[in-house]
Amino acid sequence: MLTTTHKNTYYKIPLKYHFLFWSFYFLLNFIRWGSYFDDYWYSLKSNLVEFPIHIIITYFNLFYLIPKYILTKKHFVYFTSFTLLLTFFYCIRTALIYFLVTKNIWPEAEGMQKAFTFNHFVAVVLGEIYVVAFVSVIKLTSEWTFERKRNEELKEAQLRSELNFLKTQIQPHFFFNTLNNLYALALEKSNKTPEVILKLSEIMQYVLYDAKSPKISLLKEINYLLSYLELEKLRYGETTKSELTVTGNINNITVPPLLFLPFIENCFKHGAKNNDNTKLTINFEKNNAYLFFRVTNNFNLNYKADTKHGIGIENVNRRLKLLYNDNFSLQTTVTNSTYAVYLKLPLE
Repeated sequence: MLTTTHKNTYYKIPLKYHFLFWSFYFLLNFIRWGSYFDDYWYSLKSNLVEFPIHIIITYFNLFYLIPKYILTKKHFVYFTSFTLLLTFFYCIRTALIYFLVTKNIWPEAEGMQKAFTFNHFVAVVLGEIYVVAFVSVIKLTSEWTFERKRNEELKEAQLRSELNFLKTQIQPHFFFNTLNNLYALALEKSNKTPEVILKLSEIMQYVLYDAKSPKISLLKEINYLLSYLELEKLRYGETTKSELTVTGNINNITVPPLLFLPFIENCFKHGAKNNDNTKLTINFEKNNAYLFFRVTNNFNLNYKADTKHGIGIENVNRRLKLLYNDNFSLQTTVTNSTYAVYLKLPLE
């Protein structure tokens, strides 16, 4: 039997906070009216009568009338029902005050007041609406805060999922290309084949284990790129030259894994593949609060690249937008037979 547990996405204020709120509100009203009339015994009795009515009307409105009529856009039915509810409890409240507390059912007004007059009805109803509105604002604010936080968490989870998907796309894309290279060497019965397999296993270890983290040391990423460069040199031989330089202290810099590989891979795809003498230059530079990455390579102007399976650069650009929003700069330029990529990333 398959059992699936779903997390409750409806916000509920813990019961203890309901109790604390009504206790504090009761105490405040008790002191307020006791001080006003200079009669704390009267204030205690009247509040003991009124507060159960406040609580019943408030929760009935929040958990029944609003979901049943407001959320279903039956506004006329809601206002009619709420008015009848207030009228009904006005009658109960007035009777309880008269028989249990005082014959003067409206001591705030001058002189002895009679029940069921228009002014008394309005005064009591407005007081009740105040309580209902006050509690409703607290509840709706709490729910709005919860929903906002939940939406932010869902958005972050969606971004993480998309980033993980984009990152995993790079791995099969890279291995597909490398296996094609290995297959070509095997057909030629090249002596380089065992060394290529060894280098590939080192890279696989990095991709399968180290690259699982959201961020990784830039030094590890550079070592990975160096292994990749060695792998491509084994394939293309001495006709391909590469140079990787680092400027500034990068010991504490972390970056998203597999971020720079597609640029390097793209250089070999469109450069070394169609040139007898290819030169690849890579530079990492830390400057103030930014990391600069530059890569250049020469290519054959007459060569038309096959972009059928080209997901690398497009993938990286999407990842950059998700990770850094607009706080990064990516530029590509072509000058004569030289292709260059400039990437500027903020440092955390």
